[in-house]
Amino acid sequence: MRKVMKLESYITIKHIEYMNIVIIVTGSIVGVAYITELFISWYSGVEYESYAFINRATGPYWWSYWAMMTCNVVSPQVFWFKKLRTNLTFTFFMSIVVNIGMWFERFVIIVTSLHRDYLPSAWNLFHPTWVDVGIFVGTLGIFFTLYLLFARFFPVLALNELKSILKLSGESYKQQAQHHHH
Repeated sequence: MRKVMKLESYITIKHIEYMNIVIIVTGSIVGVAYITELFISWYSGVEYESYAFINRATGPYWWSYWAMMTCNVVSPQVFWFKKLRTNLTFTFFMSIVVNIGMWFERFVIIVTSLHRDYLPSAWNLFHPTWVDVGIFVGTLGIFFTLYLLFARFFPVLALNELKSILKLSGESYKQQAQHHHH
């Protein structure tokens, strides 16, 4: 959006760096939340709850749990390096990684909670049907459609914020013009 609408002078690298710092903070908060969840399930002494969490990390869906951990908690820590925080291509890549992590979080919450029950006869693995896949693809489609329609018909940046930027750049332009006259 920044490139297509030529907003580079309004949305600066500094803004993007600050957003990446927010990603470090939120990634770390989520990490603490996940670890707290594990600790509480262990500390509660409730064997069912402990099993639910041990099964998440080591059971048949261990890969989804560790994908969630890696994408949401571990990968944002690379933004401690200023070079990576201010790199646009890397930032875009990381935003996709974090989105994948958030999708895995939903997957872990729903699938690993349901695939093991008190009755072993009810134990089963989840295989998405074409309906599940279709709904997922459809949500992506509707999101991008609505996003692009919004961008087409409404201002992407708040005008009241733009006015103050334009006022400042206009004043600096006036000063430059006055210097040339003298």
